[in-house]
Amino acid sequence: MPPVPADPTVLHPMPGQPRVVLLKPLVTSPLIEVGEFSYYDDPDDPTAFETRNVLYHYGPEKLVIGKFCALGTGVRFLMNGANHRMDGPSTFPFPTMGGSWAEHFDLLTGLPNRGDTVVGNDVWFGHGTTVMPGVRIGHGAIIAAGAVVTGDVPDYGIVGGNPARLIRTRYSDEDVARLLAVAWWEWPAEYITGHVRTIMSGDIAGLESAAPDTAHG
Repeated sequence: MPPVPADPTVLHPMPGQPRVVLLKPLVTSPLIEVGEFSYYDDPDDPTAFETRNVLYHYGPEKLVIGKFCALGTGVRFLMNGANHRMDGPSTFPFPTMGGSWAEHFDLLTGLPNRGDTVVGNDVWFGHGTTVMPGVRIGHGAIIAAGAVVTGDVPDYGIVGGNPARLIRTRYSDEDVARLLAVAWWEWPAEYITGHVRTIMSGDIAGLESAAPDTAHG
């Protein structure tokens, strides 16, 4: 029998570990897009990801997360709805409180909007990281535990701290380009299944030689 790939439609992929959920079969919001096999780990209630971990998400901007991303406990995405006016004496959002204050709702429109928050493929988020609105995180990046990501993260970059700073990149610019060209996360699941060891512990040359012809087309 040929090797069988994992099932990307199962909510709990790890038997006996209800704390781990695949996000693609979990999310229902049209404002959230998640690729296959990206997961969230939380001992409390991982199925509450949409309400507990994606905050101030009133639209229209989207949260887009790629495939094969690992999200540690407490990873949170703050969306543009968290923004307040800062050009006057007070930042308090009076119109949201109701009463005749609501007549001034125009004061809350046209606030700065950085657009969609976009996470690439194969990104690892450490415990308790926070991603600010409109951030773009590249493929293969690593976000250290507790980091507050206020700006874009390059492909295969490692960031940490508050605000998060680039600690180093995992590969040279040339090797990053090679990895992006291979784009193993786009391989069919059946093909990935036969090359898991190369993807996890091989080198770039091995990954290139393992790539199906379609990956070079």
